[in-house]
Amino acid sequence: MNSDRPRAAAETLAPAKVNLALHLLGRRPDGFHEIDSLVTFAEFGDRVGIAPSGRLSLRVSGPFGELIPDGGDNLVLRAAGLLHPHAGAALRLQKNIPVAAGLGGGSSDAAAALRLLSDHWQCPIPAADRLALLGADIPVCLAAASSHVQGIGERVSPVRNLPKLALVLGNPGIPLATAEVYRASGGTAQSPLPPLPRRMSAAELADWLKSQRNDLQAAAQRICPQIGEMLAVIGQCRNCLMARLSGSGASCFGIFTDAAAARAAASELHGKKTGWWAVATSG
Repeated sequence: MNSDRPRAAAETLAPAKVNLALHLLGRRPDGFHEIDSLVTFAEFGDRVGIAPSGRLSLRVSGPFGELIPDGGDNLVLRAAGLLHPHAGAALRLQKNIPVAAGLGGGSSDAAAALRLLSDHWQCPIPAADRLALLGADIPVCLAAASSHVQGIGERVSPVRNLPKLALVLGNPGIPLATAEVYRASGGTAQSPLPPLPRRMSAAELADWLKSQRNDLQAAAQRICPQIGEMLAVIGQCRNCLMARLSGSGASCFGIFTDAAAARAAASELHGKKTGWWAVATSG
């Protein structure tokens, strides 16, 4: 760590991760599942900030801030400890993404903290084997860009030809544990993703995605039937091109023809059921 470099406050977006498609390729002997997934990141997300301090601390705020720990179990602090166990910084997290929602919020927060702290402390981000201690989504969240994700999440390849998407993210207000959904899925090997077409519009991508899957969706819906209700509502909104579960849920997404249609759909979702959350964004 180079202590001679001037330190300054900084802030960055920890974007919501959206699994546009998620195919399971079977369970490995160690119990982990091999996946083949197309991922994009929304322009909506949490905010992670940092300021100089002699000790490490974390202050959490935001609409979902009360639902997550601000102590040692928080992935942001775990990421800081992994990067440099004895350095100080005042971290802040504005939690805008629902918790345990299938949008990679905790991993995205940790990845954002790693990027900020690596610059702040002038030390390199740890190697992949150490990053694995923070979870399988850390590699793609460090990239924070459209990606093809394989293995258990450690193989991340950039996807540069995705069109800009008008998105709605929705959550029925019910957290889902990722491990529980994976167990309920049965772990049966399914087919991998076919090659992505080279160039396409948002409508053409939505049509291609309709022929792909989220292999966790059926299991997640059995655990949380409200997912099916939300998907039906999103799919019936005007100018919705397709709707699907993201990751292990319970968050869903819809792709819309334009930003105005996405905003109208998000407003409609807000009024449907008590506890439902929705936001219009782009990806």
